[in-house]
Amino acid sequence: MKTLKILTISFCLIFLLQSCIVSEKPNMAFFAKTEQNLNGAKFTSINVPLFMAKPFIKKALRQDGESEEVIAMIRKISKIKIMTVENGSKAMIDEYASYLTDEKFEDWATIKHNGDKINLQVKQTGENIKNLMLTVDSGKELVFIDIKGKFTPKDISDFINSASDK
Repeated sequence: MKTLKILTISFCLIFLLQSCIVSEKPNMAFFAKTEQNLNGAKFTSINVPLFMAKPFIKKALRQDGESEEVIAMIRKISKIKIMTVENGSKAMIDEYASYLTDEKFEDWATIKHNGDKINLQVKQTGENIKNLMLTVDSGKELVFIDIKGKFTPKDISDFINSASDK
């Protein structure tokens, strides 16, 4: 009976941890549909299992003295996908922006900082934001962050204000 428990727990852990695997294949729908020539691009994809990470993130934020707005924002996030691309191109970014527009994302902000260009796009219904996409363009290196959850523009504003107060 003890062996059966150990096997069951081991199987469950392996199943739960499989989403934590780092991959060298794209993990976002756009790259599966794109007609871009991706031969020279090198991808690194990470799916973050938040049900395991949230307690550690919240504890670390509290220890660092972060505000409750930041911790409240973390609670509302349900899924994060991160993908980096080496040897990306301007055409890839342009096609990605077009894809987001077709998928009903709204441009919220474009920030230029130290030669990098950061784009923030959201998909929202009324006051509820379901999906937040961050794109960081550093020339040939690109970072795509897909954040899913249920938050409002006020949550994002509070989060930004708490970060800029430091």
